[in-house]
Amino acid sequence: MSALLVPPSRVCQARNQGFALRPVTAETYRAFLASPDGAALGAGFLQCPSWADVKEGWRAQLLGWGPDPEAGALTGVALVLLRQFPGTRKYFAYLPEGPVADWTDPDVDGWLDPLLDHLRRAGAFAVRIGPSPAYRRWDAALLKPLTGPGRRLGDILASEVDPLGTAVAERLRARGWRRCGDDGTGADGDAQPRHVFHVPLAGRTTQDLWTGLNQEWRRNVRRAQKEGVEVVVGSAAELPEFYRLLGVTERRDGFRLGRSLAYYERQYAALNAEEPGRMKLYLARHRGEILAAHTMITVGRRAWYQTGASADHRREVRPSNALQWRMLQDAHALGADVYDMRGVPSTLDPDERAYGLLRWKLGTGGHVVETLGEWERPLAGSANHTLYRAFQAYLNRR
Repeated sequence: MSALLVPPSRVCQARNQGFALRPVTAETYRAFLASPDGAALGAGFLQCPSWADVKEGWRAQLLGWGPDPEAGALTGVALVLLRQFPGTRKYFAYLPEGPVADWTDPDVDGWLDPLLDHLRRAGAFAVRIGPSPAYRRWDAALLKPLTGPGRRLGDILASEVDPLGTAVAERLRARGWRRCGDDGTGADGDAQPRHVFHVPLAGRTTQDLWTGLNQEWRRNVRRAQKEGVEVVVGSAAELPEFYRLLGVTERRDGFRLGRSLAYYERQYAALNAEEPGRMKLYLARHRGEILAAHTMITVGRRAWYQTGASADHRREVRPSNALQWRMLQDAHALGADVYDMRGVPSTLDPDERAYGLLRWKLGTGGHVVETLGEWERPLAGSANHTLYRAFQAYLNRR
C-alpha cells in the first residue's frame, strides 16, 4: 500500500516557530525511528511504515513533524490509516497505537493541533488515536491470590499508577477527546487490546527470567524438554500450518480473530521486507509433528508475542510453554527491554472462560498493564460532527 501524499504547499505550521508537519517518505520515517531520539519514543510495530502494507481496505499517510521534516529533522511521526465512510468522500482516520510522539511535552497542542488540521483537510471527519503512556500496572504476584467470582482488574488497587498516563488522559478529555468504551457498557471499545501483559527483560539475566516463572511454568518447560519437544524458527512455508492450528485454537477457546491466511502471509512478507527477522514464526515439533506455532515481532528494543496457535492433542507435552520460554530467551538475547505478550482479559473470575489466558500469562511473573486505550473525536465542523454520529450508529449496527 503506498502512502498518500498531499501537495507541498499544504503544510501545517505549528505555533512553535520553525516547526512544520509534512508528509514524509518511508525511508525518512524509518530513519527517525532508528535514531536515538526516535527510538526513545518506543514506537510499536503498528506504527511502522510496513503496517500500511498489511491493512487492506485502508489508505495510508506517513506524516512527520519537527524543525525540518523533509530533511529528516523530526520530533515525531505518525502512520495514519484512512477508511472511507460508505456513500461519502470522507474518511475515518486511525492511528493504531500512535502517533509516535513525546507525550511528556507540556505543549501537546503544538503538534497535535497541526496533525488534526492536516487530517481535516485530507478529508477526515473523525480521528482515533492510541497514546503510548501506560495508565495502571498490576504485578502478577499481587493478582494471583485476589481472584474471585465477578472480580475484575479495576476492582484491585493497582501496584502502580502512571502519573504521565493520568496527565495525558486529563489533557485529552479537556480537548474534547473521548476514551473509547467509556459509555457505561463496561466494554473497552478499542481495536487494540487495552490490557496487555509485560515481562520486563532489562537488567535481568536468563536465570532471572527462569526463576521469575512460577513453579507450574518451570515444570511444564521441563516436561516439554523431557518429552523431546523441539522448538525451531520456521519460515513463510509453515504459515499454512500455523493458520490451520489457529483455527483449531479459535474453536477450542471460543474466540474468532477473523483473519485470513493471506493476511498473515502479507504481514510476514511486509514486516520482514522492512527489516529481515522483524517477524518470526516459532514452531514446536514433537515426533515430527508441529503441535504449536507462535509469532514474535521485534522493533527496536521491544518484542511482542503476537499470535499463538496449538493443537488439541498431545497438550500434555506442553509445546506452548516450550515456545514461550524460547521466545523469552531470544527477545532477551536481542536486547529487548520488555517482552509484550499482548492482550489479556480484565476478568479475575476463574469461572469465566477468558480468565484462563490471563492465568497462563501470569505464570511468567510479569505484570498486567492497562494502557490509556484508544481515544476518538470528530474534527471541526458541524458536517463532521453529524457524520461522526452517523458513523457511530453504523458501527453499532454491524
